[in-house]
Amino acid sequence: MAGIYIHIPFCKQACHYCDFHFSTSLQNKDAFLIALKKEIVLQKAYLKSEKISTVYFGGGTPSLLSKNELNEIFDCLKNNFQIEEDAEITLEANPDDLTTEKIKDLKDTSVNRLSIGIQSFYDEDLKLMNRAHSAEESIKAVKLAQENGFDNITIDLIYGIPGLTDHRWRNNLQIAFALNVNHISAYCLTVEPKTVLANQVKKGLVKNVDEQQSSEQFEIMLEAMHQNDFVQYEISNFCRNGAFSKHNSNYWKKEIYLGLGPSAHSFNGSSRQWNVSNNVLYIQSIEKGVPNFEKEILSEAQRYNEYVMTSLRTIWGIDLKYVEQHFGKEYLDYCLKEVGEYIKSESVLAEENKLYLSDKGKLIADKIASDLFFVPLRRG
Repeated sequence: MAGIYIHIPFCKQACHYCDFHFSTSLQNKDAFLIALKKEIVLQKAYLKSEKISTVYFGGGTPSLLSKNELNEIFDCLKNNFQIEEDAEITLEANPDDLTTEKIKDLKDTSVNRLSIGIQSFYDEDLKLMNRAHSAEESIKAVKLAQENGFDNITIDLIYGIPGLTDHRWRNNLQIAFALNVNHISAYCLTVEPKTVLANQVKKGLVKNVDEQQSSEQFEIMLEAMHQNDFVQYEISNFCRNGAFSKHNSNYWKKEIYLGLGPSAHSFNGSSRQWNVSNNVLYIQSIEKGVPNFEKEILSEAQRYNEYVMTSLRTIWGIDLKYVEQHFGKEYLDYCLKEVGEYIKSESVLAEENKLYLSDKGKLIADKIASDLFFVPLRRG
């Protein structure tokens, strides 16, 4: 099944750690929405009449859009794609946007899943990251959404924040469990180049992320999630009661998807393309009827490497039969050779023709995946 990702490139204020494409000026919002609906029409053939099982509004801050603006986008999508009746339709939202009125408006759209960017239940952490909401607003937003009919909610948390003690991290997790949400995405804070946080760290205004503490907080999280019946189905994603994110799961399973809006990525199985990361250039190109994007045709080695990178992070693991069927015996032999030492060290578990990360291996997931990548010069 195919998916659609829609990038809404506007925010009230810039989070200090964020390196996604966004603008804090709403000056071009109306022109962007016109362009977005035109891009939907221009790109309707990209997914080759596949039925759409997921739609995801990311950003930026999609909760800045009004009910009418969202419904106009949905109407355009439905007129140009076959969207399944039970499609998962997710909207990312900031807690400070989720008033009772806003949530009721969202219930009058096709949105049936909320992704609430909480990050921390401590105001000092939120201040350091320059989040627009308070800890009190976070808890209130989740409860209001539940009270007004949203039962499919995921929340985002961040660990490894400078100054975040293990005690406070445990409390963050316990508050999340007490809110009775069925999905949690938890990410380690990363100091990305060219962000405000990177500049603050460089100037000594904020301490750098402590890798040892981040690893310890990752292990604390694994234990707490297990105790509260959350399944870790991807390194940063946990759910209970079967509340997997269908949209993100499709990414990891290499299903095809279309990305709409500036900076959005698309994948059709053999190539990847990404829209220009500039609101004005994006709008101008769509007005001319010629979307501005770069495209890369994926080689066999690139497709194999992407499969390794995404599948190894998940509960489903690397399927060795799939590797042989889709890439051939040379790739299978290469994978088995490179993974041998990780199996011996019990960082990778081999069961029934599949390779999975152990909890130990999850701490070095990126290194393991990199070592399994097929690099022609390393052959033999």
